[in-house]
Amino acid sequence: MRKQTKRIIAVVAMLGLVLVLAGCSTSPVTSHSTGFWDRYVIYNAAQFILWLAKLFGGNSGVGIIAFTLIIRILIFPLSYISTKNMTKQSEIAPQMKALQKKYSSKDPETQEKLRDETQKLYAEAGVNPVMGCLPMLVQMPFLFALYQAIFRTQALKVGSFLWMSLGSPDPLYIMAILAAVFTGLTSWVSMMAQPVRTGMNWAMVAVMPIFIFIMALSLPSAVSIYWVVTNAFSLVQTFIIQNPFKLAREREAKANAEKERQRALRKARKRALGHK
Repeated sequence: MRKQTKRIIAVVAMLGLVLVLAGCSTSPVTSHSTGFWDRYVIYNAAQFILWLAKLFGGNSGVGIIAFTLIIRILIFPLSYISTKNMTKQSEIAPQMKALQKKYSSKDPETQEKLRDETQKLYAEAGVNPVMGCLPMLVQMPFLFALYQAIFRTQALKVGSFLWMSLGSPDPLYIMAILAAVFTGLTSWVSMMAQPVRTGMNWAMVAVMPIFIFIMALSLPSAVSIYWVVTNAFSLVQTFIIQNPFKLAREREAKANAEKERQRALRKARKRALGHK
């Protein structure tokens, strides 16, 4: 199974998990709540968002935006490493394909050789295949905590931002549309930064915005705000870490330099043969 397919499945599974787990408990969280998750995670997340809201004028929606930005800034180093890792992984895709063709037999001995050669290639290129989905995995507890905090903290549940009630879906669908648009733009820019693009890359760009839009139609607008802000941040982050247009120019310059080198070698050979 291709890595892009696994990434799509991972995203869908994690978003589904948020919906499933969110229904596990609906009782309000207070300072008297028991259990590690309720008392120390959900309650403190809610209190932190309310504190941020108070700090920035008393609006809970602004508190959620600040909460989201803080999370993204904290995991920026991890995202940076993950993005660079994915770029390296994409650059060695031709070598990976060659290895898979060379060891295409499904017998255990051949597959063991394929695994050994793959690990060797990863080590030489400095690739860690686990890093691809790590930023998403790190974000999931925060997203789940936000979802639960909205439904189980009265001050947040009845809070509002612009035209929206934070505990209900956006009645105008604007946040759902923005969440889908920024998801699509982030996926597209990330894909354009890769040296090799496949049909699965394009499928992810097309499918993920639709999936996010459908999810946002039924989720609290607070979660849609989180998605809009986090994907807008990701879009800016991508341009900072791996500007696709700058990378395209660098790759083109490198390819032209290699062509010139090969042309010079051919001319040198012709001159050498002409002197014989």
